[in-house]
Formats: sequence, C-alpha cells, structure tokens
Amino acid sequence: MTRCLIALSLLLAAAGLSPAAAVEAVQHAAQTEPALVLDSKPLPLGGVFKSSRALWEAYKRRFISERGRLIDTGNHMISHSEGQGYAMLLAVAADDRAAFELIWGWTRANLMVRDDSLLAWRWEPNQRPAVSDMNDASDGDILIAWALTEAAEAWGDPSYRAAARRVAVEVGRKLVLTKTPFGMLLLPAVSGFAAEDRPDGPVLNPSYWVFPAFARLPLVAPEVDWSGLAQGGLNLLKAARFGQTGLPTEWVSGQADKVRPADGFAQYFGYNAIRIPLYLAWAGLGEREHYDGFVAWARRKQAAPQIVDVAAGRDVQPFGEDGYAAIGALTLCAAESQPMPAATRSISINENYYPVTLHMLALIAAEMRYPSCLRG
Repeated sequence: MTRCLIALSLLLAAAGLSPAAAVEAVQHAAQTEPALVLDSKPLPLGGVFKSSRALWEAYKRRFISERGRLIDTGNHMISHSEGQGYAMLLAVAADDRAAFELIWGWTRANLMVRDDSLLAWRWEPNQRPAVSDMNDASDGDILIAWALTEAAEAWGDPSYRAAARRVAVEVGRKLVLTKTPFGMLLLPAVSGFAAEDRPDGPVLNPSYWVFPAFARLPLVAPEVDWSGLAQGGLNLLKAARFGQTGLPTEWVSGQADKVRPADGFAQYFGYNAIRIPLYLAWAGLGEREHYDGFVAWARRKQAAPQIVDVAAGRDVQPFGEDGYAAIGALTLCAAESQPMPAATRSISINENYYPVTLHMLALIAAEMRYPSCLRG
C-alpha cells in the first residue's frame, strides 16, 4: 500500500477496527475509488499527431478556408480567437508549418486589431465591420500564445516566440487577478467581468483555464506566474462543485471568499464546461476531488454525454454529436486508467467544428499523456 493508505489503515485501527479489518476497509476503498496517478511534466506538442495526417487534411478541407480562417460550422459560420488557436495547435501537432503560417497570418491580420497585444474574440463574415466587439476572450488569447510557443519550439522560428511572448505577457498584465482568496484567477476578458463591472464580480469561466498551456508558456514569458495561475484554477474548481452532481456551472461568481453560479447565466454544465476535464487530463493535473464530478458524469451516459442542469441536479439533453463522448472517455482514462472505447478513437469529420475539434484534442491528449488508454 502507499503511505497514505497505510496511514489510513492505522487511523481505522485506532478507531477500534482490528488491524486486519482496517486493512480490508482500506483495500476496499482503494478498489472502489482507483488511485489517481497523473504525470504533469511539460510535454512538447510538435508532431504528436502527424501519424493522423489524413485526418488533419480532411479537417483542413472542411473547416479552414483557403486564407486560413477557421469556420465554426455550428455557429453561423463565424470565426473566433478560440477556433484560430485550436487550429494553430492542431497544425503544430500535425507538423504542418504551411497550414500554421496560413492560419496565423489570417489571425494576425483580422483579430489582432485591438490597441494592445490581445485578440478581438469574434469575426462575422456577413457583417461590416466583421469585428463588431473589440473585447477579447482570455482562452483564445492563451490558446494562440500556446500555439505560437509550440511552433517556435518545433520549428525554431524566433518570430513565433516573439509573438507568443507579446500575447502571453499581456494576458499576465491585464487578465490575471492576484489577490483573491483562491489565489490567482483569470478574467474571461479585459472588459465586463471584473468586480467593478458586475455586482457579482469577478465572474469567471472555469473552462478558460487552459491547463496544458501553463506548463509551456514559461518558455516565452517566465515572469508570469503560470503555475500560480494553474493552482488558482484548481482551487476554484474545488470550490465550484455544486449541488448533487458536484459539477461546475459555465460561469461562476468569485466574489469575496465564496464561489457560486454567476447571476444571469443558465446554471448548466454545458458546451463551455465540458472542456474542463479535457484540460485537466491533458495537463496531468488535479486531485481525486477535482475529477469526481466529471467521472460520475462520464460514467452515467458515456456514449451520449449529457448537458446537466447543475441547480436541479438533472440531465437536460445530450450534447448532440458523437465527438463530445471522447472527453468523457479521456476523463475515465486519466482518472481510472480505463481504455478509451473503440468508438471514441475514430473521428467523424462530418460533424460540426466544435465536437470534431474537441475529439481531436482529446485524442492528442491521450497520445501525449495516456497512450496505454488507446491500446486496450
């Protein structure tokens, strides 16, 4: 047994159980709740997905325009900083520098239009100007900074490193709260979510913590406390386990020392929050209690994962496309060493941008951190 299990057995014996009964109780607990064995060492992304180059080529044909715009097929064909960041990460993983440069070029020309080094979050093809809201989205900023960091490492291009640094430093300067009861917290955007902007502020989105990025961004911006930001996110997730399900809502208030669902938002675990276990598992971070709610969610309807009304403690409806099931499978892989079902190892490119992208990222995370879960 590990040291903690031995200590627990001694405590049970001291409480009146015989030594044999104490050991049996501990062993039973270990069997019903598997030990969490994670490895959070930083890992490079470059080339990890190049064995699936045919899938990447199909992804490009379906979702990326000839100019490098990632098209959100499930959301009025718009583009956004999140999607550009995901596409850039996938290009690095596929070792496709030409595609990366195309996507980065469109991103730079069309979204880097603010008066700082962050990115406008939304671009609409049928609107003039196409960028009608100059606010940023911190997850998109982080994804793009991370992708540029990985590109610099993979291909040795100092211009990518310089660009990554500009975005990453600006994230640290404008989007990170340092003096909170939970440690360092990440604002969703420069405007609209801080304590001075809302009565329940700061309002936070736990899915904006792109945990695997935080281990790599010190390569370009070591002066930002990325590990502190990761720990703040873990602290927030411990406090944001709501109701019977133990799941976080999409948006939470971090006002004072209490975390609760934010005002004016549906109290759902939905399309944003589904990324939280993806990022935790990909980074190899967290403790058992960080995963418990996600594990129970993944087990319940693994083939058809559900959007959950956290306030009511009930399922609302399925997420609706097969790609989302890969995140539940990755969660069970990371938390319980359960092999990913065969159905989650193949991707239907005919689904929409978001489930296909999350599916690909889940497989990349498994390949990087848990390759045994892809072999069972």
